[in-house]
Amino acid sequence: MKGLRRLVLDVLKPHEPKTIIYALKLAELENVDGVNIHLSEIDQATENIKITILGNNLNYEQIRNIIEDLGGVIHSVDEVVAGKIIVESVKTEQD
Repeated sequence: MKGLRRLVLDVLKPHEPKTIIYALKLAELENVDGVNIHLSEIDQATENIKITILGNNLNYEQIRNIIEDLGGVIHSVDEVVAGKIIVESVKTEQD
C-alpha cells in the first residue's frame, strides 16, 4: 500500500495532558506502527515536542485532529516520507 509512511511533526503542547497520552492516542490510530516523542524544550506553560510517526498510509488529518483535541498545535511538518519504501535523507556537502 502506498501513502504516507513517516511524519515528523514539531508540536507545541500544554504540560497537561502528559506526553505519554499523546503517544498512546496516536499509536491507537489505524495504520500507525509506532510513535516516538522527543521533548525539545519546556517553559512555564508549554512544551515543544518532536513527534515521529511511522506506519503505512498514515492519515494526516486524523493525526492533526488528535493533537489538536489534546490541546497541541503543529508548528511545522519537519519530514514527510511517502511511497512503497522509506527513503532516508542523504547528507550533502551543503548540509
